[in-house]
Parts: sequence; structure tokens; C-alpha cells
Amino acid sequence: MSVFNDWLSEDEDDIFMGSPKSKFFDVSRTASEDIVNEEWDKVIEKVAILELMLSEGKGEDFEINQVIKQYLFDNEEKVNAVKKGLYVEFTGEIICRLDS
Repeated sequence: MSVFNDWLSEDEDDIFMGSPKSKFFDVSRTASEDIVNEEWDKVIEKVAILELMLSEGKGEDFEINQVIKQYLFDNEEKVNAVKKGLYVEFTGEIICRLDS
């Protein structure tokens, strides 16, 4: 697992001549629009589920965006590492669908 963590922490331009984020957008621009739209729908669905789970039982005054901002402030390094991993995951999902 340490190789994976080292890979995610590489400089932005060391991995495949760009960052996981830049590779995701490169792939998404060249893939079929239908495939990319379906993958984005999955991402939005996941965010909706996570928002519902986080806000469940909190009442109408619960400000989810404030909780998210505070969490990012407290955990920015961990959040950025997970973001890179998600870019890799989503890029892989799009690439895998290109062959089907």
C-alpha cells in the first residue's frame, strides 16, 4: 500500500506527465459524452447519498456546507489525498467503459 500512497503524493507533473486531476479531464474530454455523463451521474448520486447520510437526524437548521468547509479546513491534506485517489478511480471507470 505504501507504493500507492507514494504515487498519490508525487509532484503534480511526475505521474504520466500530469496530475490525477489533469489525466481525469484529459480522458473525460476524449471519451464518449454518454459514458462521461453516466459516470458524472454516479458521482452526483454518491454526493447526494453522502449528504443525506451526513444530515440525517440533524434538523432543518443543519448547514451541510458549513460542516464541509470546516472539515476541509481541519483535514485539507487528507482530503486532497482522497481527491487524487478518486480522480484515479473515476478515470479508470471511464477508461474501462471505452472498451465495452
